Amino acid sequence: MLLFLAFIGSLALLLLSARLFTRAAERVGLALGMSTFMVGVVIVGVGTSLPELISGLFSVSQGVSEIVSGNVLGANAANLLLILGVSAVFSVLRPVYLGESYIAIDLQFLVGSAFVLGVVMYDGVVSRLEGLCLLGVYLVYVLYLLKEGSSGEAKSPRPPLKKLDLLILVLCAVGLYFGAEWTVNSLQGLSAGLGVPPAIVAVTLLALGTTLPELAVSLSAARRGKAALAVGNILGSCIFNALVVVGAGAVYGTVQVPAELTSFALPFVLGATLLFYLLVQDRRISSWEGLLYLGMYGLFVLKISGLA
Repeated sequence: MLLFLAFIGSLALLLLSARLFTRAAERVGLALGMSTFMVGVVIVGVGTSLPELISGLFSVSQGVSEIVSGNVLGANAANLLLILGVSAVFSVLRPVYLGESYIAIDLQFLVGSAFVLGVVMYDGVVSRLEGLCLLGVYLVYVLYLLKEGSSGEAKSPRPPLKKLDLLILVLCAVGLYFGAEWTVNSLQGLSAGLGVPPAIVAVTLLALGTTLPELAVSLSAARRGKAALAVGNILGSCIFNALVVVGAGAVYGTVQVPAELTSFALPFVLGATLLFYLLVQDRRISSWEGLLYLGMYGLFVLKISGLA
């Protein structure tokens, strides 16, 4: 019980620090003259996945790199099936209609990132060279977004740079460091206490915990009839997880993908990504499709945890 409470507390510190860090970084970026689109793509896009990234680097440094692969696969399954399913089921405007940019850019890169992730993970090891390739693909994605989205964007006046925002950045960076370290340590303790491999704890508890903020935001957006806005953030988060979280972890130190992930979690996430791609070709997500996603996520958790 104490280990579980320690895990919840350290995860809460990690998530809160990431959220405050991202908001302060947004304001600093605008004050330094970055365009609103660039702030959204670079800062917000990275900020929403900071918990996965920082905890992943700590996992590699402590010799439990399988937490990286488990967290990424679990988070992407939760993003695609749980969060998008909830968004579709509880959307005021049914079905959820997707904009042209999601179909033309994000959806294509989502499938591409899943394919690349499957290629580098299938043998159970993601090497440094493969990590560099993943980061290179993400760089192409960001440059493409900036090229397509920043053209024609009107310049807005620069807000003043506040010392308070800089202080928040420093304090939240400290919070991210200790939150990630304590989260990884407590997760290892939970794994030992439950007699379950760290990768399985990461793909279930850690992945669900790190996606809870996105779930809350998406549910709120769905109730306000703006579920489509949450879809872009979720797709971007999946792409970042697959390319940057795994890529950075592999560059920092080789990432292991244990057999319990390559035998079920990896093909399941790849299949879910392909299914999502096929179902949204009509540019909408119906409530029935949302129920299908939720059912698939429930099956995923039951199977990966050994309860079914």
